[in-house]
Parts: sequence; structure tokens; C-alpha cells
Amino acid sequence: MKNDIFICHNCPMTRTMATIGTKWKPIIIYAIGIKTLRFGEVFARVEIISKKVLTQQLKELVEDEIVIRTAYQEVPLRVEYQLTEKGIELLKILNQLTLWNQKYNMEGYKQEE
Repeated sequence: MKNDIFICHNCPMTRTMATIGTKWKPIIIYAIGIKTLRFGEVFARVEIISKKVLTQQLKELVEDEIVIRTAYQEVPLRVEYQLTEKGIELLKILNQLTLWNQKYNMEGYKQEE
């Protein structure tokens, strides 16, 4: 049993899902895309998320070096978000997932019973 836990902690898929495994992080990364956006612009693109959850998810993405947060010492405070090189590489993968979904039209997909 201990070996299974050890393998799981060193598993690349486990580490990947720990980084992007929430339901919001891939959506936030996709929403930011290749642009630099202010908090309000990200919030507007992901309109069904609460501001509290968006703030927390952006903070985690910054900690994981997926997103860069730039705060300008202005009144009112201006904060911008953009993807790092690592984040842009992840965006390419998310774009591939989007293409996969379009190919198989997952919204209309029904599993045979």
C-alpha cells in the first residue's frame, strides 16, 4: 500500500492535476489566453465564478508560475494578469482539448445504455 501512495505522489498525471485540477483553473487560463487582462476583464470572461473564488484561483496560478500578476501602484490599484511561458504551453494543451470536444461534440454525446 505504501508503494502505491509513493508512486501516486511521483506520478506526472497526479502532479499535473494538482496544478490544474480544479474546475476553474483551465477555464481561467483559457479566458486569459494570450492577452494581458485586468481582474475585472477576467471576471467578465468567466462570469459564473465568484470574485472570491477567482481571486483564490488566480493566486494559486501565480504561485504555480502559470500566471504573472502585475500590480501598479496607482489609485485605484490596477492589477493585470497574463500567462507565463509555462502558462502559454498549457494553453496550447487546453486548445487541443477544445478541439477534441468539438470533434466529438461532447455536449450532444449520449452514452449507449
